[in-house]
Parts: sequence; structure tokens; C-alpha cells
Amino acid sequence: MKMTDPLNESQVIESLLRTISPSRLSLFLQCRLKFWFRYVARLPKQKSAALHLGSTVHAVLKVWNKARWRNTPLTLKQLHDEYANAWMDQSIDPIPWEDGQEETEKVTGWRLVETYIRESKIPPDLRPDAVEVPAEADLAEHGLPNLIGVLDLVQGGVIIDYKTSGQTPHAERSIHIHEIQTTSYSVLYRASTNKREAGIEIHTLVKLKTPKLVITAAPPVTTQQRDRLFHLIEAYQSGISRQDFIPSPGMHCASCEFFNECRAWS
Repeated sequence: MKMTDPLNESQVIESLLRTISPSRLSLFLQCRLKFWFRYVARLPKQKSAALHLGSTVHAVLKVWNKARWRNTPLTLKQLHDEYANAWMDQSIDPIPWEDGQEETEKVTGWRLVETYIRESKIPPDLRPDAVEVPAEADLAEHGLPNLIGVLDLVQGGVIIDYKTSGQTPHAERSIHIHEIQTTSYSVLYRASTNKREAGIEIHTLVKLKTPKLVITAAPPVTTQQRDRLFHLIEAYQSGISRQDFIPSPGMHCASCEFFNECRAWS
């Protein structure tokens, strides 16, 4: 595979060892070859319709939360205008829409936003603690790279993360599936505030005929969860250092954008 970045592979790997993010760690543990395609070779891939919808919903909820933080809450009409702008902003990369698909997906996305505003029951004049805040935790004392990430929303000491899904999440499985991300956010929050979070919530907007919001709540992260995260980062650090970029065939391959490249791997 030909690199798309002027940096050579060893320089890219060196930079990947300096910091670690929850998304990079999750992808590396899911499939090391997919990680290589995305973060080392940096192969360009077309944005999917589902990703476009999810990123647009995320962007408009960010606007809504920032308006609350500034004590200038938006009306539903203003929020709809922001949604239309966000949809266009997220369309910079061309998407292979089928006939009529874009308008259908656009309507679906707005219905998800409406559902969230209605069902989250968060008062528009309730000021968040933080919105889309970049954070970093120095893990040098553990022999690990710095952990970096962005906290979607902190409200009343509770760390909130947004998801969109095509099916209703199972509470216990959802907590387990997203544990790398939520534990990372806890480490970042504590490093930034010197306080323990009040709890963690995953807010999942489900794309059903009648959209719904599922809020999965979890208590503050335990020492065991934090230690488990650190061991996973250790595995990342070791694997990247060895350039251990092998495939992990499984059910997740069906939706992988690098399926053809993986089939050609040797």
C-alpha cells in the first residue's frame, strides 16, 4: 500500500506512540490491519450515509449545548436552521446517495434531534458544566502515552456521550461495548478537574420508524476499570512499537470500508 502522507511510516508510528485517543485504541483492538489502513497508510475513504447523519446530529446538539452554556438557548426554529447548515457543512465530502436517499436521511436526522430535545428533558436554560472540551491526561507515571479526547457534554458532574444507532441498545452490553471510551473520559475529566465524575450516561438516539432516546446510566468509573484501560493502552503501545498490524477477521468485516484492501493483504 502506498502512503498518502509525506511522513514516512516510522515517523507516523512515532507520532501514534506519543498520544492515544479512545477511538484509536478501540480500532486497534478491533482490527490492527484496519488501524494501519486508517492511521498509518491514511487511505482515503468515502464518507457513508450513516456517518454523515450521525455527525450532523452530533454537530447540531453541540450547537444546542453551547447555546445553553452561553445562556442564549435556541428556539426550535433556530435549531432547525442550525441543523440545515450542519447538514450542508457535513456534505463537503461527496456521499454516494441513492435516488431520494439524501432527503429521507435528512428528515430522519432532524427527527432524531427533535426527539432528543423532547425526551432528554434537559431544560433549555440549564447551563452545562462543559461542552466539546478537548482534554489531555499525562500517563507518564504509568509508562504510557498521554491520553487525549473530547468530552461531548458534562452536566451536573455527569459525563454524557452521544450515539446514534439503528437498534435499541441493551443497557449492560452498551456499558461494556463503550467502556474504553467512557473510562477514558473519566480519566480525562479527573485529570482536568481534580474531581470524580458524578456518573456517566450514554445517550443513544435510535433510528426507528418512531425515533426514541435511550439513556444508559453508569456509576463513576472504578479503579478496576481504570486499570483495565491502562492494560489495554499497554497492549496498544506494545503492538504499535512492534508494527504488529495483522487482520482480525470476524462479523465486523461485513461493514468495513477496507474490506477489499484487507482481502488483498499478505
